[in-house]
Amino acid sequence: MSQKPKPKPSHGLAACPGCAEPLDSGDRFCGACGYDLSAVPAAETEPDRPTVAIVTPVVWPAAPPREAGSLSTATQHPGDLPGTDSGGRDLPTMAVRTDGPVPAPPGTDTPPSGTPASGGDFELAAPDPRTAVQVDPPGSPQPTPPAQPAPPAHPPQPAQPPAAAPDAAALCVACRAGRVDTDGYCENCGHAQPRERDHMEQELGSVAAVSDRGLRHHRNEDAFAVSATTLPDGSPAALAIVCDGVSSATRPDEASAAAAQAAGASLLAALPRGIHPQQAMHEAIVAAAEAVNSLAEDPGPDGAEHDPHRNSPACTIVGSVVADGLLVVGWVGDSRVYWVPDDRTTPAARLTEDDSWAAQMVAAGLMNEAEAYADERAHAITGWLGADAYELDPHTAAFKPDRSGVVVVCTDGLWNYAEGAEDMARAVPPDAAGRPLGAAQVLVGHALDGGGHDNITVALLPFTVTPPGAGSA
Repeated sequence: MSQKPKPKPSHGLAACPGCAEPLDSGDRFCGACGYDLSAVPAAETEPDRPTVAIVTPVVWPAAPPREAGSLSTATQHPGDLPGTDSGGRDLPTMAVRTDGPVPAPPGTDTPPSGTPASGGDFELAAPDPRTAVQVDPPGSPQPTPPAQPAPPAHPPQPAQPPAAAPDAAALCVACRAGRVDTDGYCENCGHAQPRERDHMEQELGSVAAVSDRGLRHHRNEDAFAVSATTLPDGSPAALAIVCDGVSSATRPDEASAAAAQAAGASLLAALPRGIHPQQAMHEAIVAAAEAVNSLAEDPGPDGAEHDPHRNSPACTIVGSVVADGLLVVGWVGDSRVYWVPDDRTTPAARLTEDDSWAAQMVAAGLMNEAEAYADERAHAITGWLGADAYELDPHTAAFKPDRSGVVVVCTDGLWNYAEGAEDMARAVPPDAAGRPLGAAQVLVGHALDGGGHDNITVALLPFTVTPPGAGSA
């Protein structure tokens, strides 16, 4: 085991090299900053250096000129820059060749060992591998390994053995010191590390989406897919799929991801073939349901699930396609689509009906909407994608708005804070059609400011009307 060097009885310094605090001759550590004075060379052997303030600009030497066809001269190496080590000594410099490898003496296969590099304190047994790359022709004899370089004459002595630096990729984002364990928590401070899905953003052409974990959930169980394509006649088409994992089910994050990916891929395959967008949306929801069903565990020998107390992976789905003057929506569950016209003097509209207990109570005339959504059973869904779902019944609808606007596709993590169509219209920025990604970020921020009790996902698709008077949404 390495040991710390013994401290000298007197450092001979009047002030701390680290913070300029006055020192006594017998001090071993600085009382202000804790600087280890045993690592500082004696004053009589160390020349005095002026103190450079942090705010003083440093004039770095210019990089060597780059020669035509050369890559090595474009690099500036650490040895080219002046500096000091942790003990205050000048760093040894090393000459760097930029004209290729050092030629070996005649009759030898390896460079001479122990040849000092010009202008430096290190002895190099081979050309600097950073700048000299030599490839032997096929069949040539392999050279013997070169001798190890000799150590510097006066290597700096640290006060204590330096700890191995953690891998930067595995450092904790909170304490910046501990390693992140395989469970996603810091071994030093215990802080949970952000996952890749905690916050996602994507913009593709005129469609954009943002998804956020929110402030209360430990993971993001939402997923989305946005894309753009063309119809057979060359006209553009944009699509957005948003899925919300059912938290009471097994692996809801996997279910939402599988459904969004399958539905998006199905639409991208169907629309360019000329399939009607509404039919393509129906097929996309069926494909998403099959993808989620495939995640269910195989039944055991007795025909039952491995764990009867755990539901199969499940999620809701909602999507929209804007193509050829049509606004098509499709859904299963309680995620929604809103229509917000650019002209805010005209009314906004909700284009989907929830598959939920509250919606069923309202549809049956047993409660009004305010009473139903105030009930604790309001958000219990009656339709979802999953192996244990009831008979799949995808809902689709097509609209032809007579004016330009923006389509809002979202999970209940957003519409819980802007439930009515007019509430959503007030939350959507006026320039949402021109900058959908920025508007989606604003909407996610609106939900976070409201409490962020659930995962939040929203996708925006601008809808532009070219011919006037095409009907009403």
